[in-house]
Amino acid sequence: MSAFKLATAQYDIGFFAHWDEFAEKLERWIASAAQQGARLLVFPEYGSMELASLFGETVYDDLQHQLQAMQTLLPKWHAIHQALASRHNVLVLASSFPTELQAGRVVNRATLFGPQGTLGHQDKLMMTRFEAEQWQVSAGDQIEVIDTELGRIGILICYDSEFPMIANQQVAAGADLLLVPSCTDTQAGFHRVRIGCQARALENQCYVVQAPTVGHAPWSEAVDINIGRASVYTPVDYGFPDDGILAEGPDDEPRWVFATIDLSEIARIRAEGQVFNHRDWPMQFGLKGPG
Repeated sequence: MSAFKLATAQYDIGFFAHWDEFAEKLERWIASAAQQGARLLVFPEYGSMELASLFGETVYDDLQHQLQAMQTLLPKWHAIHQALASRHNVLVLASSFPTELQAGRVVNRATLFGPQGTLGHQDKLMMTRFEAEQWQVSAGDQIEVIDTELGRIGILICYDSEFPMIANQQVAAGADLLLVPSCTDTQAGFHRVRIGCQARALENQCYVVQAPTVGHAPWSEAVDINIGRASVYTPVDYGFPDDGILAEGPDDEPRWVFATIDLSEIARIRAEGQVFNHRDWPMQFGLKGPG
């Protein structure tokens, strides 16, 4: 299947008294996208941090305590995403979840679920200053691609999208679709990720999908301010939008943004485009430097 509809989330951070309130919210989001024909659903970076509200103020007000408390919910988190992906026959990139791999080492992990179960994950590779210096979230060390019924997919978590060699390796491994869950608290931060996404789509001649958190959660030091809009980016060439933006949502409004993409168009544009960014990528490494 080369053409399919996807949904990318502008996801608001909630506050819950009970797990069932979160489960009902997630069910509504996934059911609404599936009912509109989406086959792939993309949630943002750190949308999972709304679950810290379940532990009370002494936990959610402390950056380290919330990371530890969150680990107790990880099995239920996986189970509910697997169940909903199966029930609605969709692929779901869940909001990234701070995942403890060993004592004292927590990574920012985005997991892709399908109707048959967990398909794979990507750990964030490049850490922001807040993550590294204040939150003590560690960097991953492995670039992944994930095989799915819709095609091979790469994931770039927020800041990762600003580093071209990560995406280039995923595309070289066969990923024509890159998913970028993001969480940014300023317009500048949002636009850094947006510009990175568009650059990756241009230089690799591929699709890139951005899904941000939106809205305010003043109770949470980790995700208190969330700014952005969901978008689907494309190559900038024949048969694609002149500005490389296939779809985008309004600023900061919780909602799905839908688009239909055709992965066969990636092969076409790489063979017949006005330019050949993907083909010409290696040429830059043979050029002589100044001086």
